[in-house]
Amino acid sequence: MNKQAATGTLMGLALGDALGRRTEFLEVPMITTYYGPWRGLTLPDDGKVTDDTQMTLSVARALRACQERGVAGPERFADLLREEFVDWYRSPENNRAPGRTCLTACALLMTPVPWQDASQIGSKGCGANMRVAPLGLLREYGEAAAGAAQLQAALTHGHPTGLAASDLTARAVWLLAQGVDPAGLVGQLRSYAYENRDRYHERWLGDLWTRSQDPDALHFVRRGWDECLAVLERLDAVQRTADPELDPCTYTGDGWIAEEALATGLLCFLLFPGEPLTALRRAACTRGDSDSIAALAGAFAGAHLGADAWPAEWTARIEHRDELLELGALWDA
Repeated sequence: MNKQAATGTLMGLALGDALGRRTEFLEVPMITTYYGPWRGLTLPDDGKVTDDTQMTLSVARALRACQERGVAGPERFADLLREEFVDWYRSPENNRAPGRTCLTACALLMTPVPWQDASQIGSKGCGANMRVAPLGLLREYGEAAAGAAQLQAALTHGHPTGLAASDLTARAVWLLAQGVDPAGLVGQLRSYAYENRDRYHERWLGDLWTRSQDPDALHFVRRGWDECLAVLERLDAVQRTADPELDPCTYTGDGWIAEEALATGLLCFLLFPGEPLTALRRAACTRGDSDSIAALAGAFAGAHLGADAWPAEWTARIEHRDELLELGALWDA
């Protein structure tokens, strides 16, 4: 039976984002003072999301347009992403504490410069991978999906670690949607990272690496994969022993940067692989980038468990509900 993994992924991401919107920038003691014990966190009545979900929808729309028109190459996808990101930048709804890197890059994307010149080559903020989940909803995850996952990151965040973390995030969503046992997920991601450590997706990234200080493309890409491998090794060491009552950021970082957002979002999911709301609540009650950590945890949980993971009383009031369901149905078909 189709578990509707795509709908579960997109809805879980938005729910995590909305749950973490109120707790971002707060320390855990302040969160529990304001909202009570973390296991009882409830979705805000307005169901509003942040730029994490807004930009995920931008990526999803660009991907859908590629598929509908039958043209899914790098140039076309980059053009569609650029249009969507500029629309997001100009939107009056872009008032949900958006990241500085995204704002700077999108302002440049409004000009005629090549997108590689708009990319912020030194930034590996979590804005690179908070929005990549739609690329993990494709039927196959090969070179094209990996290249596209890195490309969507590179339009704003050009740091190689942002590219690698985005690829790994989408790969994790895809693996879980395919039914991979969560207990073996980190091992599979580490293997994937080792396999791709020497692969620069020139067809998708062009000469992006030349904006860095690296001597060549290989040095550039290895730098990103090595940072991701380091945090995956840290995650692998603690995933079975971490105390769920302790802030997950203590183990794998605060999530402001891409590789830590991936690892801490994964940790929250892996602590409660069969309890999606508990995973979201744990992710939202963190000292770090709570909305992005919870969005990623929600995407992983939804990919694993499907649409039924999320209670109707929550999904009924999430912002962008209709579009999330429409896009989910497209990739669940």
